[in-house]
Amino acid sequence: MPALLIALTSADYWTLKDGTRHPTGYWAEELIAPVRIFRDAGIDVTIATPQGRRPVVDQRSLDPDVVGGAEKAAELRKAVDALADQLDSPVRLEDASPDDYDAVFVPGGHGPMEDLAISPELGRLLVALADAGKVVAAVCHGPAGLLAATRPDGTWAFAGSTVTGFTNDEERQGGLADQAPWLLEDRLREAGGDFRSGPSWQPFSVADGNVVTGQNPASSAETAQKVVERLKAG
Repeated sequence: MPALLIALTSADYWTLKDGTRHPTGYWAEELIAPVRIFRDAGIDVTIATPQGRRPVVDQRSLDPDVVGGAEKAAELRKAVDALADQLDSPVRLEDASPDDYDAVFVPGGHGPMEDLAISPELGRLLVALADAGKVVAAVCHGPAGLLAATRPDGTWAFAGSTVTGFTNDEERQGGLADQAPWLLEDRLREAGGDFRSGPSWQPFSVADGNVVTGQNPASSAETAQKVVERLKAG
């Protein structure tokens, strides 16, 4: 059975450029949809966070007005509650060994912009997985975590890779671009990623070898499915 590690943010705020803290966490759909797909495919899923802290769901990702209605919001909330055992006691990201996993998946929410983007532990894990030809995947703001994957010589492990993530346009439409200390699309381009994108808020994902990324929450399922395809092929 393939083993996959979900590297989940444990930040409950994002520090904006003026120093204020914007409440956030992980985005429910970006965790729930992939977990369902991974488990249906017979993949063993482990959730890890920095220091094993309990992750916090971004409450906006459970808002009926944001996610497409009360029924969808209730479904997501029920699914989050069903993961309580794993979410209450996640593995410490610092203790995760690349030898134990065939893939890593990083969900978004603005939380990864606060902690995973600068996590040396996640960075070391991603470099090891990439060098071993294993699957590295992320969706929406999750690709911020890929930015931590720098080698000892300072180069980025994913330089030259085709990637996507939450776009500048989506951040502007979401209302936080002007307050953001940095934008994910800009940073991925600056790091050396070949950034691609589709229409705002529509499903879009790219796979470059075993590096799989999705643009936004609507891309969660198809990003996860591409991970499954690569694990089955491997």
